[in-house]
Amino acid sequence: MEKRVYNFSAGPAVLPEEVLKEAQENFYSYPGVGISVMEMSHRSKAYDNIITAAENDFRQLLDIGDDYHVLFLQGGATLQFSMVPLNIMGPNYKADYIVSGSWAKKAVKEAKRVGQVNIAATTESDNFTHLPKQEDLKLDPQASYVHYTSNNTIFGTQYITEPEVGEVPLVCDASSDILHKKIDVKKYGLIYAGAQKNMGPAGCTIVIVRKDLLERAPDDLHTYMNFNTHAGKASMYNTPPTFTIYIMGLVFKWLKNMGGLDAMYKLNKEKAGLLYDYIDNSGGYYKGTVTEKSDRSLMNVTFRMPTEELEKKFIAESTEKGFSGLKGHRSVGGLRASIYNAFPKKGVEDLVEFMKEFKNNN
Repeated sequence: MEKRVYNFSAGPAVLPEEVLKEAQENFYSYPGVGISVMEMSHRSKAYDNIITAAENDFRQLLDIGDDYHVLFLQGGATLQFSMVPLNIMGPNYKADYIVSGSWAKKAVKEAKRVGQVNIAATTESDNFTHLPKQEDLKLDPQASYVHYTSNNTIFGTQYITEPEVGEVPLVCDASSDILHKKIDVKKYGLIYAGAQKNMGPAGCTIVIVRKDLLERAPDDLHTYMNFNTHAGKASMYNTPPTFTIYIMGLVFKWLKNMGGLDAMYKLNKEKAGLLYDYIDNSGGYYKGTVTEKSDRSLMNVTFRMPTEELEKKFIAESTEKGFSGLKGHRSVGGLRASIYNAFPKKGVEDLVEFMKEFKNNN
């Protein structure tokens, strides 16, 4: 195809065009090596340079100190639903979970296999149309950690600031909004995130874990499931997802060249603002699904139309016009525009124009 469509998919998601073009240029033969990264030994000096540079750039973007490990793992965020409690739920074997969507519910299911889970707060009775409020949290000061999901792709909600949990380590599933802005990593005990929404292709999960928490891992934990195994081998215990990490490294450099995460956050607010402003001023023709504006996601804009028939027509016509992936998640229906870091502002502007045209015609 001569022209790329606008990719609103929730994940695997849009990648920066500059990154795709550089990867394409060097796909056949990586400069100075003579083979593709996909063929390269993960033990080679050339690949060591690639993964080391990726980690260093990632650390710089988030200002991650030496008291944290950065691990490149496999299994997606889904595996971390198990690895996190297996490694750091001790010694009390109980943890607090804030449930704000489907992925948090899945994390709870796995944590219950390891120990006692306290649901500190949940908005499930309201179909997750808003986030739990700070004053609603019922936290256990004896919990080993507090877990929350920073952005909910299905329901279109996102935390502006992290929950306040006192001295208990805070754990975050940041899969769908990591690197969308600067965060204070020092507030967290552990952060994990799948790559396929804001960092690169599917296949890799980054784990940022405070080093002292690794002392909690039980000695009889299966080797691969132990964070210490991967920390001790610099993410090289077994063959890592080499090409995915290579692309992630290119994305990290792209973010630095864009001006870093403060510049990215400014752009993300502008993009989401364009879309939310039109939805709010469409006379109810388009209606956001999140009930409190302060809880709206900058990454996943979810909305409905007057009828499901109109939504089906909207999806069909938008696809013909070059807007891909606007159908809402199968569990909730409706419409969803995922506008991660790499999604261009021009694409949001063009979508708004299409929405205006569709409203006028229907």
